[in-house]
Amino acid sequence: MILELADIRIHAGQQAAFDVAIARGLEEVIAHAKGFRGYKVNKGIESPERYVLMIFWETLENHTVDFRESEAFLQWRAIVGPYFAQAPVVEHFDLLTKSA
Repeated sequence: MILELADIRIHAGQQAAFDVAIARGLEEVIAHAKGFRGYKVNKGIESPERYVLMIFWETLENHTVDFRESEAFLQWRAIVGPYFAQAPVVEHFDLLTKSA
């Protein structure tokens, strides 16, 4: 399983609207993507305009090819993109170890 980690910064004062938009985009679009296995979203306490989005994919290609090159990616960006203060920083990770 691959972890996609997106560090998202949104425009100040848009947190409530973005909270609704990201939940909608995840449930209506990403949750139906090939290889999707789950997600978590954390929002900043000290930096309330910062969000950390974690999406779990079966393979790297499920995100980088199957999703990113699909119409669904455009739908996702139409829902959440207007809130971005800058382009999210996105990286991928393999699991090394975890607790029980």
